[in-house]
Amino acid sequence: MHTQRADARRNYARLLAVAEQEIATHGADASLEQIARVAGVGSATVRRHFPSRHALLDAVFHGLIETLCDQARALEGAADARVALLEWLETVTGYAATMRGLAMTMTRDCTTEPTEAHEHCATNQLTEAGAPLVRRAATDGAVAPEVTISDLLALITGIALATEHNPDPAADAGRLLAVAVAGISPTPRRTA
Repeated sequence: MHTQRADARRNYARLLAVAEQEIATHGADASLEQIARVAGVGSATVRRHFPSRHALLDAVFHGLIETLCDQARALEGAADARVALLEWLETVTGYAATMRGLAMTMTRDCTTEPTEAHEHCATNQLTEAGAPLVRRAATDGAVAPEVTISDLLALITGIALATEHNPDPAADAGRLLAVAVAGISPTPRRTA
């Protein structure tokens, strides 16, 4: 088994961190040369770690998707199913709105686009992670039983795509999500 040298691991981590910032700022068309420059490495180093723009985007988005999936799993046992689902949806919306290009990744249908391994498909991973939260919220009466995780992810994707070029995409996306949630799962009214 080949182990990566310490400097190569540092370069990889630095490239990913810089790429995440550049993609958040400039979207999926962020300059690979600019990423190399900011990371303090040569273009050849970028190409060695990421042979294509697609490989770089996948690496950046993979980490974000894993974070979102981990959060969903952590929220599964929360006392309030509605609050847990909404917290997760707000986080997904924030990432999708501010990490330009992520929302487009979430639109991929990995069953018809075989270029991406099924288990690494962002949509599939988020669907699997979020489904238990939606099921529990539906069981508790916090969302209508016909609402699916696919519906909610499509809604988030639409919101993110509609707001990603706004001056404050996270705030605008959050506001639109709140409007949608009011229709999907109104806050229960307290009786006196």
